Amino acid sequence: MTPFIHLAAEAVAAEQKSAEVTDVAARIGWVVGLLLFVALLYWLMRQGWKWRGTLQSDLPELPTAPEAPGEAKLSMSGRYHGSTTAGQWLDRIVAHGLGTRSRAELTLTDAGLDVVRPGAADFFVPAAALREARLDKGIAGKVLAEGGLLVVTWQHGDKLIDSGFRSDRAAEHAAWVEAINSMNHSISTEGTAR
Repeated sequence: MTPFIHLAAEAVAAEQKSAEVTDVAARIGWVVGLLLFVALLYWLMRQGWKWRGTLQSDLPELPTAPEAPGEAKLSMSGRYHGSTTAGQWLDRIVAHGLGTRSRAELTLTDAGLDVVRPGAADFFVPAAALREARLDKGIAGKVLAEGGLLVVTWQHGDKLIDSGFRSDRAAEHAAWVEAINSMNHSISTEGTAR
């Protein structure tokens, strides 16, 4: 065999050697450690959520819709994105299920705003508690394009609350702002006329 062929055969034999075996136990240890770290973070977030709910325990129970709320002025299907202290878009309210995002069916009547949420607690905002509605771009945990969110401000107990909704058809938002604000204006003018 010529030296050149011999060297080529040795090079091919060297390439055919198997790769070094990885340390399986070390990999399993890293994966388990990472999973435990993620579980710890999840547990800490859950405890923070519970703590926030405890701090907000002074918030009264949410009103329920009356038996006969009247004829619907507007209705909307979409998403409920959460509630915050009015004017503080990052101060999420979690008490009584207000922090739970969900699908929502909104109905506006002369009696108020009925929010039906499959899989979460429904609530009702009496017409006298409605303060205003506006288009905004965000509420705690959800930021959209400018005007992409319908924010309804309402009074509950001694607290003003902003609740954020997004319709399946965002073009409906302007009609909701107009209807709620005109309801609020007519209620306030009736109150001053008396």
